[in-house]
Amino acid sequence: MNFYRVGLGVLTATLSFGALAENGGDRTFALMMERNEKAMAAYAEKQGKPAPQVQVYRYGMDLDIAKVVSVTPPIRACKAVPSRMTYEDSSGSLNTLEYQVMGVCRNNGG
Repeated sequence: MNFYRVGLGVLTATLSFGALAENGGDRTFALMMERNEKAMAAYAEKQGKPAPQVQVYRYGMDLDIAKVVSVTPPIRACKAVPSRMTYEDSSGSLNTLEYQVMGVCRNNGG
């Protein structure tokens, strides 16, 4: 079980760093989200569960998070960027939530 967790973590990190090396912009967002979706489908299959459907976060949603499985890191951008979190709820079902986070911004000005 720990082997799968470590393997999933390494896979997610590798895919995320690969997305950061792309040309940026919307293409990077789309590629990162596509890779995350595939990785979570593979994880779900290994766990014998259906692949999670992506839900867009709405303020005030009632969330039942028992265990976080994966979180995509923010990319380099000086604006809000999409991120996803896949988690298991208290009944053991997998869920993926898409939401906005502030990108990693390095301001070169004074």
